[in-house]
Amino acid sequence: MSGPLQGLRVIEIGTLIAAPFAARMMAEFGAEVIKIEAPGAGDPIRKWRKLHEGTSLWWYLQSRNKKSISINLKAPQGIAIIKRLAGSADVLIENLKPGALEKLGLGWDVLHALNPKLTMVRISGYGQTGPYKDRPGFGAIGEAMGGIRYTTGEPGRPPARVGISLGDSLASLHAVMGALMSVLRVKSGQGQGQMVDVSLVESVFNVMESLVPEYDLLGHVRERSGGALPGIAPSNTYPTRDGAFVVIGGNSNPIFKRLMHAIGRADLADDPHFEQNDGRVAQVALLDAAIAGWTSNNPIATVLATLEQASVPVGRIYSVADIVADPHYLARDMILTAELPGGATVKMPGIVPKLSETPGQVNWQGPALGAHTSAVLSELGLDDAEIQRLKDEGVVQ
Repeated sequence: MSGPLQGLRVIEIGTLIAAPFAARMMAEFGAEVIKIEAPGAGDPIRKWRKLHEGTSLWWYLQSRNKKSISINLKAPQGIAIIKRLAGSADVLIENLKPGALEKLGLGWDVLHALNPKLTMVRISGYGQTGPYKDRPGFGAIGEAMGGIRYTTGEPGRPPARVGISLGDSLASLHAVMGALMSVLRVKSGQGQGQMVDVSLVESVFNVMESLVPEYDLLGHVRERSGGALPGIAPSNTYPTRDGAFVVIGGNSNPIFKRLMHAIGRADLADDPHFEQNDGRVAQVALLDAAIAGWTSNNPIATVLATLEQASVPVGRIYSVADIVADPHYLARDMILTAELPGGATVKMPGIVPKLSETPGQVNWQGPALGAHTSAVLSELGLDDAEIQRLKDEGVVQ
């Protein structure tokens, strides 16, 4: 492994999305990530969404660069192995229900005493404290209670899902930030490891812009607005003649003028009522109708070419088919080709962000269950006979 996180050992005790996605990002940038899975089925994501020869394509992506070690956490010897791993680790990431690790004897107090330099990242629905901490929580619930579901969808329609597990992914990003901030503190000699408490609800809430002060000071409750950007005009989603959709952002004063001239509405460009954003917001329906009238009478290619020439921000709403064929995605290595067991090749997303000196990389796809059990246990000092005994007793797989 190479990369900016080379030499960092991360233990992942998590399933499905939030903790595994956080660990995946660290693995892509060089951390040694040891994923703990239960014997038998392993992480349920191995069977989620679309499968290829019995294994989820999401699994191959979500667990790339990770080592899979299968340990029975109900066995005392299994718990002892986790403690030995934690003793040599920099970070442990988990997304079990609060209190679950404590019941196993793997709580923060225990692990911190074993390894004062360990950073423990805990992802849960509501956090490790508070009146809701014991409630089960998924990303969808985080989106609901974090505020984003209420603002997503068309006016007058029920709240909508954004299309992906956004709550989990936002929690993953916050988990990585918290982990690296804690590790930086340890590595610089400023203190010991600490617990990083990440809530799905709070991770969503953290990106909700000025929602709270708008409500507190002005009594304004931000509602669903479809494809529009409320309070900033014009910025919306518009149809084209050939059935495509584009997002157009004409929401600065000079861009608005260029947009209006590009669509043949010099009268609106020169109207003093529309010189500033507040004036445009007051008559946003009129402006949206003018823009939609132009886009709906032109094919997508004409819309894009005309507005790009006018230096107006515009983008086609992409499906995945559009993404994998886009030359910009390809030029930036955002579409990679991976080989799966059996020799099949498949396109996978590239790595974000782009680092100029120590870029991330993909070394292998999500491994078979327990593929690295023997190797990791051997590194801990167990000999072949002892490893085989643990396998025979069902402690590891």
